Amino acid sequence: MNRRTRVGAAVAVAAVLALSGCSGANDGLASQYEAADDKGYIAGDGSVTEVAEADRGDAIVFAGTGERGEAIDSADYAGDVVVVNFWYAGCAPCRAEAPQLKSLSEKYLDAGARFVGVNVYDQPDTALAFSEDYGIEYPSVIDVNDGAARLAFTGTVPPKAVPTTIVLDKEGRVAARILGQLKDESILDTLIRDTIDE
Repeated sequence: MNRRTRVGAAVAVAAVLALSGCSGANDGLASQYEAADDKGYIAGDGSVTEVAEADRGDAIVFAGTGERGEAIDSADYAGDVVVVNFWYAGCAPCRAEAPQLKSLSEKYLDAGARFVGVNVYDQPDTALAFSEDYGIEYPSVIDVNDGAARLAFTGTVPPKAVPTTIVLDKEGRVAARILGQLKDESILDTLIRDTIDE
């Protein structure tokens, strides 16, 4: 083996080691990306982020058309805590958490919190069929065509991180975020209750 070949091999080994250091075994998002399984989403780990009142940014302003053709506007939710869930019908974690979201939306219907979905992929008929299958009564913005609702949440909801659930305070500011499937109904229940009680 000549000197040039040995140097080239050493550089290649160093590059492989450097790259493997950037993507550790515990890097779940990187692993999902590398899997290239075309499932259409990157599943979060269910991590919860709470934002102290003093650290919350501006109110999130969003609008769109729901699966039943109704106009949905954040102004209509003023004064209430709002739970915004990003989802689509083919997303397995979205299906898994749907019963919990249904239960909580009913619990807080007349108790200071309202729910709205943002469907990031489906057309109205598919979204409506999902809602009917799971008995979900709250509306969902159909966001696949222009992405305006997702754009309104830029910096809060990572691209392709579905599902993601956001709790907005009574002023429309982000109070909490669950990145990935809701692991336990009590987690979101506590976030909602705490935000209502502020």
